[in-house]
Amino acid sequence: MTKSGSLYIERDSIFHRLDGSIKLLLLIGWTVFVFAFLDLRVFAVLLLLGICMLKASKLPGKAVWPFFVFILLFTIFNSAFLVAVTPAYGSKLTGTYSEVFTLFGVYTVTFETVFYCLTLTLKYICILPVTILFVFTTHPSSFAGSINRLGISYKVSYAVSIALRYIPDVKSEVEHIIQAQEARGVAFKKGDAGIFVRLRNYGNVMMPLLMSSFSRIEAISNAMDLRGFGKSRKRTWYHREPLTAVDFVFAAVSVAALMAGVAIKASGAVGFWYPF
Repeated sequence: MTKSGSLYIERDSIFHRLDGSIKLLLLIGWTVFVFAFLDLRVFAVLLLLGICMLKASKLPGKAVWPFFVFILLFTIFNSAFLVAVTPAYGSKLTGTYSEVFTLFGVYTVTFETVFYCLTLTLKYICILPVTILFVFTTHPSSFAGSINRLGISYKVSYAVSIALRYIPDVKSEVEHIIQAQEARGVAFKKGDAGIFVRLRNYGNVMMPLLMSSFSRIEAISNAMDLRGFGKSRKRTWYHREPLTAVDFVFAAVSVAALMAGVAIKASGAVGFWYPF
């Protein structure tokens, strides 16, 4: 069940029972550890582990896979741009030169660069499972308090919490605007108009969406001012549970991953892995 106005999906799993601060710490440690490497083998193992964690969270696939598709498309675009700008960058890292194809006799793409782009793609995808766990398994009522538990200001914590709560509202608002435009004869569907016309029409959605967003921001800001938000240096939390043994285990693993990632990165001992 999705909580209205949030991305939280209610399930009975070990990750739903974890404190939000521990999940945030896990996300930080995981991310630092991933960015310490540029090794396809490490990323393959971490991705497999991340998928197993998603399975254990019991989150529905229809909520998870769109994020994987988005990141995959983003990384493909990023890789294509990298190949277009520096087609032989991978060869500089490996010291080898294996030509894949040449255009116009001067533009040569190397196999090392293609392998480097594949490694980067897997690197970005590796971070996604824990990010999804953090966002979709943290109850919105305890989200800000969980972040504040790590020593982050409650004002910043609330800002992050409200931003994540607002994502479903933005999605719903976009759908309403598109439906209203379609009722006026504006084409958004394939077959009703060419791709450039449809892209232009989607661009026209931005202005009413921005006006609606500004109106929401003003309403939320006024409501928080009326309640004296930010007057005190500290605040108490209604939804805050004591940490359990499982929380401490995950916290220890997260800190260990964080320290290992920093140490590996600082040593410079791990570089780009290229097996050929």
